[in-house]
Amino acid sequence: MNIFAFVLLSSSLLPFFFVLSDAGDSITKPESLREGITLVSKHESYALGFFSPGNSSNRYLGIWYNNIPVKTVVWVANRLNPINDSSGMLMVNSSGSLVLLSQNRTVAWSAKSTKQARNPIVQLLDSGNLVLREENEENYLWQSFDYPSDTWLPGMKLGWDLRTGLERRLTAWKSPDDPSPGELSWGIELHNYPEIVMNKGTEKFYRTGPWNGLGFSGAPDLRKENPVYTYNFVINSDEVYFMFNLITNSVISRALLNETSSLYERYIWVSEDKKWSLYLSYPKDKCDGYNLCGPHGNCIIGESPICQCVEGFKHKSSDTWNPEEWFKGCVRITQLSCEDKDKIGFPKFVGLKMPDTTYSWVNGSMNLNECRVKCVNNCSCTAYTNSNIKNGGSGCVMWFGDLSDIRQVAANGLDALQDVYIRMPASKQVNHKEEKDKQKMKVIVIVVVAIAVVFGVLLIPYCISKRANIREKLENNVMIDQDIEGQSEDMEVPFFTLATIVIATNNFSSDNKLGEGGFGLVYKGTLIDGKEIAVKRLSQKSRQGLREFKNEVILIAKLQHRNLVRLLGYCIEGDEKMLIYEYMPNGSLDSFIFDQTKAKVLGWSMRFNIICGIARGLLYLHEDSRLRIIHRDLKVSNILLDSKMNPKISDFGMARIFGGDQIEGNTNRVVGTYGYMAPEYAIDGLFSVKSDVFSFGILLLEIISGKKNRGSFHLDNTQNLVGHAWKLWEEGRPLELIDTGLKGSVIHSEILRCLHISFLCLQQHHNDRPNMSCVVMMLHGESSLPEPKELGFFVGKKSTSSSKNESSSTNEITVTMLEAR
Repeated sequence: MNIFAFVLLSSSLLPFFFVLSDAGDSITKPESLREGITLVSKHESYALGFFSPGNSSNRYLGIWYNNIPVKTVVWVANRLNPINDSSGMLMVNSSGSLVLLSQNRTVAWSAKSTKQARNPIVQLLDSGNLVLREENEENYLWQSFDYPSDTWLPGMKLGWDLRTGLERRLTAWKSPDDPSPGELSWGIELHNYPEIVMNKGTEKFYRTGPWNGLGFSGAPDLRKENPVYTYNFVINSDEVYFMFNLITNSVISRALLNETSSLYERYIWVSEDKKWSLYLSYPKDKCDGYNLCGPHGNCIIGESPICQCVEGFKHKSSDTWNPEEWFKGCVRITQLSCEDKDKIGFPKFVGLKMPDTTYSWVNGSMNLNECRVKCVNNCSCTAYTNSNIKNGGSGCVMWFGDLSDIRQVAANGLDALQDVYIRMPASKQVNHKEEKDKQKMKVIVIVVVAIAVVFGVLLIPYCISKRANIREKLENNVMIDQDIEGQSEDMEVPFFTLATIVIATNNFSSDNKLGEGGFGLVYKGTLIDGKEIAVKRLSQKSRQGLREFKNEVILIAKLQHRNLVRLLGYCIEGDEKMLIYEYMPNGSLDSFIFDQTKAKVLGWSMRFNIICGIARGLLYLHEDSRLRIIHRDLKVSNILLDSKMNPKISDFGMARIFGGDQIEGNTNRVVGTYGYMAPEYAIDGLFSVKSDVFSFGILLLEIISGKKNRGSFHLDNTQNLVGHAWKLWEEGRPLELIDTGLKGSVIHSEILRCLHISFLCLQQHHNDRPNMSCVVMMLHGESSLPEPKELGFFVGKKSTSSSKNESSSTNEITVTMLEAR
């Protein structure tokens, strides 16, 4: 061996003689990191070392949380090239690049720096960022934050460096055992109006809609106002990126892509439970699926079908409109002429997710009127809006061609609303001056209301000091509730102070009392801005505890359907627990159908509309919402009526959430209301969507007859309403069941069909009952119905619980089974 070869070999082996023996936060050029040694950041937040994921024996270099007991990897270096033994070594080579070597000094991974460093140092920061820099200099030559894996950490930019062409994008692990890149990715798609897009392979899977200065039109949860973290979206000539930062260092939160569930998920670490709690996820529901309803289609959760058309358009395949046809979308009802601009208008649409921005044009200096003029003069312009709605709105966005991937998004506060103006015939034209004046008036009203609310709050100053602690307590309690685990993000509904509620209800005056249930009193209230509300004030002796209260807040805040009551907010102060709902001026359904005078107001046509509305609401709960929900306390007193007598299902305190394909469960704590329980639930504690179907069958009988199932005695005093109705059906006298108040409005064929459907819902065996999608079709169809089998009868004369208060929703009952003839 000549002297040159010896020197070369010695210099190449030199790093192996400076292997770290103690954990620190950095290594320098002569040092290296090998198996069994980890780098730990200065304040011990993160660690860097070698690990094997899941059940794999492969070794990877990664970064994980160092301050929690569950090993959670947030970054992987050699995702594409695992090491199959313990030979891995991290070092800085002679050219100043960070390299990972495997057996036989093969390069398994390398990080090329922007320039060669004279005295390089590799350091793990407390942000979880691994950086390469010149010693005694702050600028990074390379950083792991520029090359994320599946996890998004605070301070990490997602997006583009337009100067270098670098894209920072999340890619999911293929599986828990394999960190190599999967199909799912999440990053900013560069268009004239950039937005975050989730791809599966090369296909779009979900998009947030563009950033409008306050949030994303299609992802209302990703907004700046948040108790845990803040977002920052930056777009300029050098960079386009999205970043989040935690409000307090006491919270640990991360976001990641999950290949298995095909979701973007955000988690918060719950130290008391020593586990990660799901905070939010996207896509949330079917309507978040990319372009599900095709061009000009509007996806609306709660509608049946969920794919509707934007107003002014019609289904392209109207004769065969089914899920297989939705992608074809909608076409204009009236074709527009390009030449005659006087016949063109731009009506305003509110609450829509902004269309796909692929074919858009943006000018940040134009105002809305200038934007409209430019769109009118361009025949290809389909719609326009402000590019930034912050501070009253500015900039111009125009869309060309078909409008794709639109959905209806629930209003998330006045500031989050974004208007879009779509090209239509002039008959639908909007006067923009009037709209501008209305917006100004709206701002004035908001300011006045805000001042009035502050003045009202000052009347009871001692309540204010408790608000922060109460909010924190509520959020922490939500995270540890087994039934609603992982749903803590849904507590983000408005918080009302006790002072506000006291003023609104005139200190809970008896004149404002709307009703009383098993869990407390309900009051009518009027906020300072004149908005009417209903306040459900839980009794301190109520059997609905914090568990049921949180359940109701979470469920109703998430659910958006025309036939479900809308939750406006909540209040917890001291021993007070209150839910604030939209006010239903016509009260509950039982106040009509069980009152001989008021029952006459409800003709059959109105009752049938109420039946169909309840059915649609249940269908949404069981099949169309993101999670399957069993109400468990469906009864006429829990059906509220708005000003137009539209029904809304309320009281979700005892509802249960099912995920995925789960269809049934059981419990030792039988809850519900006497007279509406399905036999299998009352006897064995088994509940499912079919339990709600049984309760719906009872509702049908009560609406048709105007009589209560419990306490309705007939003939020999041994039967309840179900038994009496079945007896009349068997004897060919079903019309005798009809409420006498329906005279003059009866449609016999429709009533008999509803009665028949009721019996199908009341089958003794739950497998014989139809699901709600079948019920909805049967209500609107004319085809023949199957013959009902044995009915499930209970609450007969032999029940030992007849003395219990009907308003109670927790029961211990004796069941009497009567066999149908």
